[in-house]
Amino acid sequence: MEKRHLIPAIILLTILIPNVVYAAGGNIDTGDTAFILFASALVMVMTPGLAFFYGGMVSRKNVISIMMQSIMIIAIVSLQWVLFGFSLSFSGDIGHIIGNLKWIGLSNIGSGPDGAYSSTIPLMAFMVYQLMFAIITPALITGAFAERMKFGAFLVFVLLWTTLVYDPLAHWVWGNGGWLKELGALDFAGGTVVHISSGVSGLVAAIMLGKRKNMRMMPHHMPMVILGTSILWFGWFGFNAGSALSASGLAVNAFVVTNTAAAAAAIGWVLIEWKINGKPTLLGAASGAVAGLVAITPASGYVTAVSAIMIGLLSGMICYFSVNYIKHKFGYDDSLDAFGIHGVGGTWGAFATGLFASKAVNPAGANGLFYGNFNQVIIQIISIAATYIFAGLMSFIILKFISLFTDLRVSEEEEEAGLDISQHGEEAYKIGFNIVDFNQM
Repeated sequence: MEKRHLIPAIILLTILIPNVVYAAGGNIDTGDTAFILFASALVMVMTPGLAFFYGGMVSRKNVISIMMQSIMIIAIVSLQWVLFGFSLSFSGDIGHIIGNLKWIGLSNIGSGPDGAYSSTIPLMAFMVYQLMFAIITPALITGAFAERMKFGAFLVFVLLWTTLVYDPLAHWVWGNGGWLKELGALDFAGGTVVHISSGVSGLVAAIMLGKRKNMRMMPHHMPMVILGTSILWFGWFGFNAGSALSASGLAVNAFVVTNTAAAAAAIGWVLIEWKINGKPTLLGAASGAVAGLVAITPASGYVTAVSAIMIGLLSGMICYFSVNYIKHKFGYDDSLDAFGIHGVGGTWGAFATGLFASKAVNPAGANGLFYGNFNQVIIQIISIAATYIFAGLMSFIILKFISLFTDLRVSEEEEEAGLDISQHGEEAYKIGFNIVDFNQM
């Protein structure tokens, strides 16, 4: 569309979309509403935190590129979600696969609770909370193809992936009528919807784009990585505790087990790294903490603190082997270990939910294997397999489609120069700034 036609098109779209209907649908609890708005802000901060986390891990000539991707995802997904993403994920149900367009452009959303998703907070508050989940999920994928994807192709990928992968998955697991929700799959805050989907999609993208010319192994700036890790850990309390959708005992439990699992996973990663390599590393501690946060996400509303220790400890060890052995054995270039931590950690977390879940923690959930319900393990495996197949296949199709119109990958010359200069004309560090990047030596 030509630029001179853009403004009239936006005006026409505004006229066609029905006006918002403000009619209270229940009694608003101001405490719950304040809590969910604060949780939304915490989750939003996670994406800039991820930008620092990934930004410190890439080479110094690709810092702007990876951080730009996170910032643009906030912008793109924010508009997509308001226009039609939220409606596709949560309004109505079509064949247990996708929502309808009842809430397109946030139309027909009252000022009060909807009742279907929460009886104490405005539906608009639920919408903005879920928006933050929709934002960070594609941002996680960028770690898999860091340092080599064209910016234009990336923008199209984000829009198509959010619409064709994230929105249906969110409906399957969390939307009323979604087939995995009807099946009884447990995913409190996004083990399948967020972490497995992004990890698997990242793996597909990494394989399709091929290996980087310089497969550097060391972060260029560890303090930046730790800053990002700290912001992620902080924001994750909103991610998991906020999923209770109320300031309640369930939210407190989710908060506690989130911190517990992250701590256990950091210890698990460092111990096994220390044993194998002879030295514990700060990168290992940070990676382990994130792995624990990923693994506890689906289970956070269903398990006890002791169970969280087991989930976290094992996630640190499992993800360590995934990142340091499995990736090298199969030869794929998952640049910043999006699959190794989010895909693998999310898989373990979703499966572990079927082991450790207890109705004593959340009566609205289910008991897992260790509480006498083997069937929950089967349901969790089905949800994991469905997410792998759907996210992997759709990501392949989306990238193939985009490749019909443009190259997915930058040229060798652009990659050598760095994406900061070749794609954005900017540098993270001015000439003379004294920073040692061992990967450029």
